[in-house]
Amino acid sequence: MNRTASIGTVLAVAGAAVLAPVTAAAAHPSTHGACAPARPGNSFYAGGRIASTPVTVPKSGCSTIAVSHIRDTRNPDDNCQTFLLAFLPPQGGDPTYTEPVQACSTTPRQRTVLATDVPDGTVFRVLYQVDYIEPDTQTVRYTVWR
Repeated sequence: MNRTASIGTVLAVAGAAVLAPVTAAAAHPSTHGACAPARPGNSFYAGGRIASTPVTVPKSGCSTIAVSHIRDTRNPDDNCQTFLLAFLPPQGGDPTYTEPVQACSTTPRQRTVLATDVPDGTVFRVLYQVDYIEPDTQTVRYTVWR
């Protein structure tokens, strides 16, 4: 290797070492402000839908509610489902529902947003449309990000 090539190699390696931490930090945002995952349990079945246990939006910079890692437990190849949210009013009363959204998890990191501009402390349930009830009611596993 000649002297010019050696200097170029040293500079490239030094530059990569300096830039590597910056690139890694940019690729992996801190948990402060990031959406946190949850796997709520099922609470009840009504009107062709399964509702989750109540979920609370934590104090964070995340202002969306999204789902990922969707999978029918009886048919692992089925990774799509129709979801909606029921926002529970703090004073009690009837919930407010979002429009249904078809969500699919074709890749593990794929998230489908169900609601935006959701304030911290909001309590909600995730509901999914059931595709079958025989021989058993469909069970769908998913992760909710809030």
